[in-house]
Amino acid sequence: MNLYDYIASIPDYPIKGILFRDVTPAVQDGKAFKEVIRLLAQYAKKVGAEVILGPESRGFIFGCPVAYELNIGFVPARKPNKLPREVISVEYELEYGTSTLEIHKDAIKPGQKVLVIDDLLATGGTIKAANQLVEQLGGIVVGNAFLIELVDLKGREELAGYDVYSILEYEGE
Repeated sequence: MNLYDYIASIPDYPIKGILFRDVTPAVQDGKAFKEVIRLLAQYAKKVGAEVILGPESRGFIFGCPVAYELNIGFVPARKPNKLPREVISVEYELEYGTSTLEIHKDAIKPGQKVLVIDDLLATGGTIKAANQLVEQLGGIVVGNAFLIELVDLKGREELAGYDVYSILEYEGE
């Protein structure tokens, strides 16, 4: 199955000059979605993940079914004031400002092997922040996995020292 066929390229979204890679066609097609989850789960097994962490919101779309497939837990990383119990947080830089991610303070056990899954790797800021949250709680980031990597944005460099897996790669388009 050619998963590139299930990614829509939307020019000038959300602003002029950006070519947006839309993953929703891959999610809407049952066979394509199953293949994406199979590949991510295969990687999760390879790295020995004991729990999956996914950033809001598309990390939920891909991380939850992988956790379900492997019979392991899922940890949501959310924007501020979305989680009801005590949290830890990290602020990180975006191209146009800052943002914050939070997880429950008891979400990761010390020494627990965590795979961070999101839909797309661009500049790497969100995933670097997610990795920091895991490590603040004593967890071990065994990898970062994505459906898409935008190679020319060099997010992999931001994640130097971490194992990075991407199913599809786009460069300079």
